[in-house]
Amino acid sequence: MRRNFLPLAAIVALSVVVAACRQDMHDAPRYDPLEASAFFPNGSAARTLVANTVPRGFLREDELLYTGKVSGQFADTFPMAVTADVMARGQERYNVFCSPCHGRTGVGNGMIVQRGFRQPPSYHEQRLREAPAGYFFDVMTNGFGAMQDYAAQVPVADRWAIAAYIRALQLSHSATVADVPADRRGDLDRPAQENQ
Repeated sequence: MRRNFLPLAAIVALSVVVAACRQDMHDAPRYDPLEASAFFPNGSAARTLVANTVPRGFLREDELLYTGKVSGQFADTFPMAVTADVMARGQERYNVFCSPCHGRTGVGNGMIVQRGFRQPPSYHEQRLREAPAGYFFDVMTNGFGAMQDYAAQVPVADRWAIAAYIRALQLSHSATVADVPADRRGDLDRPAQENQ
């Protein structure tokens, strides 16, 4: 019995030694953001980007797509085709992120305003009716006045879809029956559920 025990004990002891020798990899030090470190001369654990480099996924070559501008001026064109799917996405995202303040129709009477918060301007004011689409994209990206930025919450494509939907709200606000294509005028008299 002792002969069987010695090889087994040797295997267990060797397993413990082998498992323990790489424990430093399992217990490697880590740093919280902005935590101090003695490793680098400046005492910081965080490192700045190397000069003239761009982190993966952050190359923003398309000025129109990422800023709403062309040659530094707000653009009134969209970086993608405005299709029915883009408009539907814009409406859905607008209802989630914008309507609490701006209201479902863009007049600035959302639920937040009804609860006593500051009222945003109506999208139907002449100043905003004349504003380029890139302006709305920029405001969503960077914020304006009391409005916070939504760059972290709303992806770039969705911000453009919302800008397209805002344009549709502006057009519909002063639209007449003559603005509706002749083949769709019959839909105006039907209840909303039937039109979908």
